[in-house]
Amino acid sequence: MAKYAMFTLQNYLKLKQCTKCNSNLVRYYCSASKQSEHYDIVISGGGMIGSTLACTLGKNTKLSNKRILLLESGKPIKWTAKEKYSNRVSALNQNTYNLLSQIGAWKHISAVRSAPVQDMQVWDAISDAVITFNRDTSSKVVAHIVENGLLLDAIAKELSQLTNVHIRNEVKINKYSFPQTSAQEVTIELENGEVFTCNLLLGCDGFNSQVRQSMGVTFVSWKYDQKAIVATLKFSEPVKNVTAWQRFLPTGPIALLPLSENYSSLVWCTSPDLADYTLKLNEEQFVNEVNEALWKVYTSNSIIEESTKTFNKFLEWFQLPTSNRQQLPPKIVEVDKESIASFPLGFGHATRYIAEGVVLVGDAAHRVHPLAGQGVNLGFGDVATLNELLGEAAYSGRELGHISDLREYETRRQRHNVPTMIAIDGLHKLYNTDFLPVVLLRSFGLQFTNAINPLKMAFIDHAGK
Repeated sequence: MAKYAMFTLQNYLKLKQCTKCNSNLVRYYCSASKQSEHYDIVISGGGMIGSTLACTLGKNTKLSNKRILLLESGKPIKWTAKEKYSNRVSALNQNTYNLLSQIGAWKHISAVRSAPVQDMQVWDAISDAVITFNRDTSSKVVAHIVENGLLLDAIAKELSQLTNVHIRNEVKINKYSFPQTSAQEVTIELENGEVFTCNLLLGCDGFNSQVRQSMGVTFVSWKYDQKAIVATLKFSEPVKNVTAWQRFLPTGPIALLPLSENYSSLVWCTSPDLADYTLKLNEEQFVNEVNEALWKVYTSNSIIEESTKTFNKFLEWFQLPTSNRQQLPPKIVEVDKESIASFPLGFGHATRYIAEGVVLVGDAAHRVHPLAGQGVNLGFGDVATLNELLGEAAYSGRELGHISDLREYETRRQRHNVPTMIAIDGLHKLYNTDFLPVVLLRSFGLQFTNAINPLKMAFIDHAGK
């Protein structure tokens, strides 16, 4: 009996070991034979730029036979209009407005809320030199102020109608594998083990781009010694709020962007110490700080004062307008405490936007100071150019993501982006000092530009591209 029991136990152990081996073997073969899913285009990053790119390509009739996958680490957007405005807004230029209208997103935005900027006033706190942009300068609206959440919601509504665009939310990328030749494909591995392949990968994953880092592209970057404070502000009384105000202070620019008759959005770029101090204030103290930043009269410098008067006479001699009187923005009486936030500022630019089968778009390729409100518009410009070139390539019968088309994208966008970024960085440096010769130089520059309408129109036209 004991001998039989021992025999049974030995066989049981052998059977268990065999079963374990078979289980591991099955698991191995299942893993080894796991099939990757192929798409023509994969977009990494579903923020404003990535979502708009997916929608734009998905609606391009020349690309209607292409399968597109949008990968986003966050949850699906859920946005509802509230009485309080979000502190995350964008100033959209004319070209961005045209792009959003073209893909059907603007009708959703206009059905909810947006604010047109019809006038703009920029002035120097030290010299009081001023420049104004208004409907007399250009018949076009200078910009449209839109909450980022509303823009994403509008894009999501259009994306939901596209059968050729697939969206995966809450995904984490493990790694990218890039091709060495055009005959190979890009491989994307997720942390959950899923694998995707594609002919063309579009990196829209922000200024900390994993796509860019995986490409090994040099990213020229530096930090500005500044933080941006954002908040939603309320005026003392309803006004015809169609003006964007920007004042250059010794510590950085402060700007008000219109939202409605009662509200404007604050973007205040200042030193980290002052930003940290301001964020600790209560609502009343915060409002007082903002009003002082907008209204404070700085001690005049006799050299600056006399020099600007002399320059005005020089302009008058040529019969050019010399008005140096600026209006002042409405008084702020309230701030939405929950809307107050800050973030560090920096500059960044990828030396290359492309590689075999890969393209960088938006902040993944470039990052700028917010003083000109051009950051997101540069990204939308990337979207429009890439959509045009990929459509033309498909129509001409070239393979998707042919290196010649990608190089054309890189050339066009760098020709536009680099001068714009240099100008913005130059403005930041120009106004981030109270050194007398520099103050005189920038004051003369503002006065001269304000006197020449064609020059002002050229600025508006470039900012709108």
